[in-house]
This record gives sequence, structure tokens and C-alpha cells, in this order.
Amino acid sequence: MDVAPLPAVSPAPESEAGLVARARRGDEAAIRRLIKANNQRLFRVARSVMRDDAEAEDVVQAAYVAAFTALASFREDARFSTWLTRIALNEALGRLRRRRPQAGLEALDAAVEADAGWTARFPLSLMPLAADSEVGRSEMRHLIESAIDALPEPFRIVFVLREVEGMSLADIAAQLDLRPETVKTRLHRARKHLRAGLEERIKGTFSEAFPFDGWRCDRMADSVVAALRIRTEAVDPKPPNR
Repeated sequence: MDVAPLPAVSPAPESEAGLVARARRGDEAAIRRLIKANNQRLFRVARSVMRDDAEAEDVVQAAYVAAFTALASFREDARFSTWLTRIALNEALGRLRRRRPQAGLEALDAAVEADAGWTARFPLSLMPLAADSEVGRSEMRHLIESAIDALPEPFRIVFVLREVEGMSLADIAAQLDLRPETVKTRLHRARKHLRAGLEERIKGTFSEAFPFDGWRCDRMADSVVAALRIRTEAVDPKPPNR
């Protein structure tokens, strides 16, 4: 009697800790997998600060190179992805402060508090659409991104981390060195400034904002691996062939 073959069992996905351990040994495959697993979050975080795709990509690449170069300093009392996020956020904020020294979060908070009557200045394209309007997925994504970009920086960063990236309030507070109550206040104000009508139309689509996948994801992995190779060769050059 013929016996049907047992279905193939897919191997369990490798843990983040396992990939980090391999990355410490210079395993390029593990480095690429870690990069691709974290690209979306880091790009969104960086872009929430820089408000420019190209600058955000530069920030993400710099953050990866800094992280993988300093893997020995990574203490595994937190997730690797959390550590990476903090590095990317610091890199983005550092660039912004160098460009505008007064752009520290405390100064921005003070400016927002002083302007109690501030209202989001959305472009005209964000006016409520007619009930029979058909807006394509791509156009809707651009509407979302424009609305988020219009928020003041302290509100924008919290909003992106919470609503776009889906981080918990506790994680956001830890990432930004803020009290959870402050995070809640900023998130409330961010939501308030986003028009209620627009928010109703785009509910459930935040997860598609600022995509970073496909060829961009692959290119980031290639760029970081190449930069790490250059650093490794500079520290430990190979002897010339004889």
C-alpha cells in the first residue's frame, strides 16, 4: 500500500538574537536579514524627523553602519531593533540640530506651547473630498504623508512611532527619553491637529505610509555591507598576494 509522503516541515525562523550573534562574527547574510527586518521602522523614524526621503535614507544607512561597527557594545538587555531605532533617531536629531541648532526637542516644545492657537496648515488638496470622489491608494498615501509632515516635530515623531509604526506608548517614551504622560499629551495634540474628516477617510491605512521595501530595501543592505567591508579592510588590510 502506497503511503502518502509527509508534508515538508519548514524550519523555524531564526531569532533576532541568533542573527545578531552571527552578525557579530561578520556574517553578511545575517547582516542583510537584520537590515531588511528593520528598514521600514528606521526609515519611518528618520523621515519623521527629516521630512525628506533622501535624507532619511542617509540617516538609516549611517545608523546601520554605526550599529554594526559597534555591535560589541550592544548589551542584550533590550531588543536589537529597539537599540537600532534609538541610534537612527539620535542620528536624525543630531543632523537636524547641526543644521538648526535651536531645533532640540525642548526648544520645539517651548515654541509649540507658546503658540497655543496653532492649527495645522494643510495644503488645499487635503480639504474634505466629495462623497463620490474616488481616490486611488497611491494618492491617499500621499495625502496621509502630507498631513503628517504638516505636524510640528515633537508631535510628528510621536505620531509616526505610534500610528504609523505601531509602537507602544511605553516603548515610545523609552526611545525619546520622555515620561509616558508627555507621550500621551503629544499624541493627543497630534491627533487633534489632523483634521477629523481626513482622519476618518484614512483610518486603517497608516501602515502603508512611507514604504521602504523592494529594491530600496535591497539597495540599503548592499550599501551597508559595502561600507562595513571598507571599514574592516581599513582596520585589518589583507597582505598582498605573492
